[in-house]
Amino acid sequence: MVRTIEAVIDTKGDVRLLEPVRLSEAHRAIVIILDTDLAAETSLLTEAALAIDWNRPEEDAAWARLQPAR
Repeated sequence: MVRTIEAVIDTKGDVRLLEPVRLSEAHRAIVIILDTDLAAETSLLTEAALAIDWNRPEEDAAWARLQPAR
């Protein structure tokens, strides 16, 4: 099974998981260090592509019940 767990790595290289993890035995892991600026830039770049599907009246109607009253 593959799981993704968000973590923070400090300047000393210490890893702190942002949620508890319980395992029945030791497991190997892969750590990918994300550039904070890159993550923000990627989200901005995808916004325009997602807007094609999301910025439509039928989408607004479908999600209206989850929006706070205006």
